[in-house]
Amino acid sequence: MQIEQIYTGCLAQGAYYITSNGEAAIIDPLRETEPYIKRLERDKVKLKYVFETHFHADFVSGHVDLSEKTAAPIVYGPNANPEFDAIIATDGQLFQVGDITIKVLHTPGHTMESSTYLLIDKNGKESAIFSGDTLFIGDVGRPDLAQKSASMTQEELAGILFHSLRDKIMTLPDDVIVYPAHGAGSACGKNMSKETTSTIGNQKETNYALRADMTEEEFIKELTDGLLPPPAYFGMNVAMNKQGYESFENVLNNGMQTINVKDFEAVTADAGALILDSRDNQTFSEGHIPQSINIGIDGSFALWVGELIVDVKQPIILVTEIGKEEETVTRLSRVGFDNLVGHLDGGFKAWKNAGKETDTVNRITATTFEKEVKIGESKVFDIRKESEYKAEHLEDAYLRPLANINDWIEDVNPKEHFYLHCGGGYRSMIAASILQSRGFRNFTEIDGGFAAIAKTDLPKTDFVCQSKILKKD
Repeated sequence: MQIEQIYTGCLAQGAYYITSNGEAAIIDPLRETEPYIKRLERDKVKLKYVFETHFHADFVSGHVDLSEKTAAPIVYGPNANPEFDAIIATDGQLFQVGDITIKVLHTPGHTMESSTYLLIDKNGKESAIFSGDTLFIGDVGRPDLAQKSASMTQEELAGILFHSLRDKIMTLPDDVIVYPAHGAGSACGKNMSKETTSTIGNQKETNYALRADMTEEEFIKELTDGLLPPPAYFGMNVAMNKQGYESFENVLNNGMQTINVKDFEAVTADAGALILDSRDNQTFSEGHIPQSINIGIDGSFALWVGELIVDVKQPIILVTEIGKEEETVTRLSRVGFDNLVGHLDGGFKAWKNAGKETDTVNRITATTFEKEVKIGESKVFDIRKESEYKAEHLEDAYLRPLANINDWIEDVNPKEHFYLHCGGGYRSMIAASILQSRGFRNFTEIDGGFAAIAKTDLPKTDFVCQSKILKKD
């Protein structure tokens, strides 16, 4: 028996490839199927089942394409109602894969179809669980993503999850290995660990949601407290996972279509396309196509695309580093952004060499910022998360999280200058590109973000002035 965790950092997502005696199972695969097909060919095994723990909200799974290519059936737990052929298992149903058995444990709460798969080895030992979004390392799945479809409140779903954990998960032996669907960085939980595996026993000791003395009321309160609104694309990804989707190969072919400099502006206008520049933030700041949005491929690219581009059907034209075109298309497809018109042939260099209009971002170093800023007089926008801001921030800075830019940008005075920073420069350049695309030029962005600012002698504090925090209605 072999278990391989295939972890994708930009989505903080774990898929699982399991083989035993000539057969294989894959759990929660990503959109692109080639890596799994290659593994099957390498190991000379037959894919018997594609298991899905639930209808994922944060990424488009590869279950449909993988099933079509291998003839392996898709398996969901109880309550699932996909619009394609699948096995809808009953609670406790057993599936044989080579010498091992996979048992379905229906664990609703995150969603009503959420299920955990228990692996029983050839000796009958309960060895591991693939817990999806039911149980994470240090956390459990948020209960607010399925409210509308389940016609329940998040409190009701949290109560159901409380019993799923205690009746189905915590009763397992302490040495059972936990393989979750996500780790730190995912929006599917609040407090996930950077670790990507654990054991039941360890989680009983360290996971706040599995405290032995915890009441259902305490669980519900702690689980629902401080939940941030889910990204807008989550609902659309659920629909794609439930209904089916265009094949990844078609999406890739569309994204790999080249658009020359001569035709670029006309194609962009005709398609109503957003120009997405995936180069690194420093390169973008030094020169880019006017009105383009920068979300760097070398960061949490897919998550920020999903967070900020609210419609997965938005037509997109890409500007990438040469050689990064396929990777960019692939990562967009993972979060359902399939409407790709193509990419600029030759990248930004070709655009610049053709004498086309370019734009830059007013970026300064933290040292220059230290000389320029007047604490108490200058306006500074800190666009990090609230938790980062509360830990430490520049004295008198305003909290304006990047995730909420569509709310706070409406209140920006175009005649009043402000400084803009994040943690290291990645997020602030995203914000800078959005601001400039909407006509704002009255700001200066700080290279290196708070990490660089912290090395200056500017006053920092963890004191939180509530008037400096944007309050959403």
